[in-house]
Amino acid sequence: MYLSFLNTRVYPWRLEAGVNWGRLLQDPFFWIALKNTLFILLVQVPLMLALALLLALALNSALLRAKGFFRFAFFAPVVVGAVAYSAVFRLLFNTEFGAVNALLRALGHPGYDWLYAPGPAMAVIVIALTWRWTGYNAIILLAGLQSIPKELYEAAELDGAGPWQRFWHVTLPGIRPVLLFALVLSIIGTLQLFTEPFLITGGGPGNATMTLGVYLYQQGFRSFNFGYASAIAYTVALLAALFSFLQMRLWRER
Repeated sequence: MYLSFLNTRVYPWRLEAGVNWGRLLQDPFFWIALKNTLFILLVQVPLMLALALLLALALNSALLRAKGFFRFAFFAPVVVGAVAYSAVFRLLFNTEFGAVNALLRALGHPGYDWLYAPGPAMAVIVIALTWRWTGYNAIILLAGLQSIPKELYEAAELDGAGPWQRFWHVTLPGIRPVLLFALVLSIIGTLQLFTEPFLITGGGPGNATMTLGVYLYQQGFRSFNFGYASAIAYTVALLAALFSFLQMRLWRER
């Protein structure tokens, strides 16, 4: 915290309480990074958790065979190295010879400039994050599903509850704490997001996919402005604490 109050652009460093925190309010690049991060938070996190819940329900189904294989298959993206999987995504979404554009052209669409146009570049980041973390959250939710007593489902069925009613009145309340845990983890992870925008799009084109994590890195390790980078880091920590607190209050009231 003390570092965030130091002016590290001069030598020797000196204490100037408002130099870094005041700059945050007037720095357009910080607000762009914050807007991009919040966009990913509001779009990708709900999408990923909805897919993870559907996947967890499928993995918990008595009709599914070879459950162990499918659980490993969907969890595997988490253990893939970040550099390797980012390189694969750069190849898949390459404008000229990427597999995604090749498929689109086969369907009659000209394709997109995925990595060098703002909208498609953000879409690539969202797709990459969803691919990597959906299985991880599905395994967490699966553990919550398996902790719900079967007697509750049997009692609901005897009372005439259909599949949707059993999901809404038994499954959803039963996994609520686990779902909240996954949501809080996802929020914190998104606010710290660095790997995908840095390795896949480099924060570009322009600053279209620059997140708070990427901007913090640029300030700390490219501009060597450690005081300002420290102020950004504490802003991320405060936002994570604020979002987590609001989520816990809202879910507790319900």
